[in-house]
Amino acid sequence: MKEKRFFIGIDIASDSFTACCINQDLEPIFPVESFSNTPEGFEKLTTAIDHHRLPTNRVLLSLEATGVYSETLCYLLGSKGYSITLVDPRKVKGATQDSPRKNDTLDAMRIAEYAARFTDKLVFWKPSNQILEQIKVLLSTREHLTQQKTANENALGTLKRKYYQTPLANKVYEETISRLKKDIKAIDKEISRLIDKDDSFKHYITLATSVPGVGLLLAANLLVLTQGFIEPLSYKKLSAHFGICPFEQESGSSVRKRPRSRRYGPVRVRKLLYLASLSVKTHRQEFRKYFYRKSLEGKPKKLILNNIANKILKILCAVINSKTAFIENYKSVNPNLLKSA
Repeated sequence: MKEKRFFIGIDIASDSFTACCINQDLEPIFPVESFSNTPEGFEKLTTAIDHHRLPTNRVLLSLEATGVYSETLCYLLGSKGYSITLVDPRKVKGATQDSPRKNDTLDAMRIAEYAARFTDKLVFWKPSNQILEQIKVLLSTREHLTQQKTANENALGTLKRKYYQTPLANKVYEETISRLKKDIKAIDKEISRLIDKDDSFKHYITLATSVPGVGLLLAANLLVLTQGFIEPLSYKKLSAHFGICPFEQESGSSVRKRPRSRRYGPVRVRKLLYLASLSVKTHRQEFRKYFYRKSLEGKPKKLILNNIANKILKILCAVINSKTAFIENYKSVNPNLLKSA
């Protein structure tokens, strides 16, 4: 006889969370209960599980992906041996909602039901690598500081064009910009230091930055997004994920639109790929020739730069997968020609 599994749906917020437990037949095991979003609340949840004699290896905790609200719960209960999965709220809503009503109790029940019905489609949570998590936070912080620096530079530029100057306001902006530049430089240094602590990460970053146009920021962002390049990279999947892959727009005889990229996915990586394409278009002869050739053919400049970004990403994936640094002026040889020779 197959052992029963138990599914606990958790609707979590900043201060509290609501939990509901059902079995694989969608039968309730214990009623919906509310707990504080603290280590004490997590302990009370495990006590409730133990009270109903539910084996740890047959319990699945399912939460909506809500960022930092659920992070502590995942780490603490994951360390106790519980299986945990983070689900997309949109998928839960589309698969289970049959009523306009919404509250924490209903949400917890729907999450538990979704986990029980679609167990084969769930992706289990795994603790993040500490170095990768720190690099991720630093990259996000750097992006925020860069945006602030740009805003302050624009404001200072506006003030300096005014007829009546205000020295104090100019000084405040100049000091703020100087401090932000120092902070950004310190973050870049810390990212490099963290990467150097792990030999595998250091090796992959060295390979990635050997590709024309790829700098530390782009390489570090890819390192974080791929969880340290633990699996072979698929250029097509990454291109679609970053929103730079053109998709056809055709249907029947009436719809005949030009292929367009969706512009979804991580904005930061897409921006860095765009900047990389601008760099190689300016400094690399082969890309410069490609850009002007396509321009003479009447192709839009943004389309050409998007194509160059795809080329850079394709080369980058090949370098990482082969674990071989980029070779300048490399030319592939047809094996059939070698045999005939």
